[in-house]
Amino acid sequence: MQNSKGYTDFCVRNIKQHSFGRHEIEIAEQEMPGIMALRKQALEDKPLKGANIVGCTHVNAQTAVLIETLICLGANVRWAACNIYSTQNEVAAALAESGVPIFAWRGEIEEDFWWCIDKCVHAENWQPNMILDDGGDATHLMLKKYPVMFKMIKGIVDESVTGVHRLYQLSKTSKLTVPAMNVKDAITKTKFDSLYSCKESVIDSLKRATDIMIGGKQVVLCGYGEVGKGCAQALKGLGCIVYVTEIDPICALQACMDGFRVVKLNEVIRTVDVVITCTGNKNVVTREHMDKMKNGCIVCNMGHSNTEIDVNSLRTSELQWEKMRSQVDHIIWPGPDGKRIILLAEGRLVNLSCSSISSFVASISATTQALALIELFNAPPGRYKADVYLLPKKMDEYVASLHLPTLDAHLTELTDEQARYMGLNKAGPFKPNYYRY
Repeated sequence: MQNSKGYTDFCVRNIKQHSFGRHEIEIAEQEMPGIMALRKQALEDKPLKGANIVGCTHVNAQTAVLIETLICLGANVRWAACNIYSTQNEVAAALAESGVPIFAWRGEIEEDFWWCIDKCVHAENWQPNMILDDGGDATHLMLKKYPVMFKMIKGIVDESVTGVHRLYQLSKTSKLTVPAMNVKDAITKTKFDSLYSCKESVIDSLKRATDIMIGGKQVVLCGYGEVGKGCAQALKGLGCIVYVTEIDPICALQACMDGFRVVKLNEVIRTVDVVITCTGNKNVVTREHMDKMKNGCIVCNMGHSNTEIDVNSLRTSELQWEKMRSQVDHIIWPGPDGKRIILLAEGRLVNLSCSSISSFVASISATTQALALIELFNAPPGRYKADVYLLPKKMDEYVASLHLPTLDAHLTELTDEQARYMGLNKAGPFKPNYYRY
């Protein structure tokens, strides 16, 4: 496979789709004002000149805008997908046509998945010095397979619960030998991508995959973090009866105060119409739960990892799998009544597998990721040790400010007297680090 210029350092489904993919990227650019503004502002400075970035994220039009921004800012990149079902093949083709070493296609098998990441980490005349991860797989592979190469990394940026959890575990066991930036807990990620993006995309996913009427359905949401909160608001707004399961008493109390019943999954599993996981944990929905579900129950996951629903327990001889459409499987139980449940995306991230996400919110996350890479790459020696850090608040505020003009929002400025009274710099940051928004 080669592009129109004879370039071959990529692997995508069909390079001929590149013009369609380029249109998708151009449409996304129109809805991503923050990352485009950053590209324009930092174009001359080239703050990522000399950065060799291994990227392992969802490969879609929004990510393509980020990738091309990083290249405009001076970086060399090699990119793979962090999810086997979320790649937009035409977008991957457009990136390959423009000369990006991209290794991703929709529907990879597990072996392909790791091969693609390996091709990004280990290549001829290539020494990576930065990692942009979504789930920690590139970090995991490099640490396990190329430990010497891993020690030469200047910084890691990760934006998922799963990946950040892995980073903190590595730090705890002294296996993290390089600085890492936890972008997942940056305000501009947690309070926007996790909340507002999921609020819209969970409905989109259910509608596109199953044509379900949302109003009147009984739904149980496992987890009431930012993702759970967004999903719950959307479902309630369309007339669902929403139950929440939680392990954290604070999140559980929030759910109660927001008008949701907090239950144990076993209390409602026989009656609910939809089960949605968003915990970041494993085996939240087990085979025992699925045995009790009623006929036609829809099961899906809004968390990053595919561990939340025990899908492997369904791959047994007595259960029949029937593929209904892309990313929609009916699993049929034995017996005269032929009970079936509807599993979406085989338990993987449903919004990026069955629908799409808002480019505007993706712009906020992409800008945050780009700034985290710039910060770690340009940090003087000693500023960051081999540990996990949060994005400086000043950068969070900068990301937000880049998106306000598009919304015709006008910020009020403090007077000198007001700034002194509050003990603030007029240019920010405006809140202490412990402020929760």
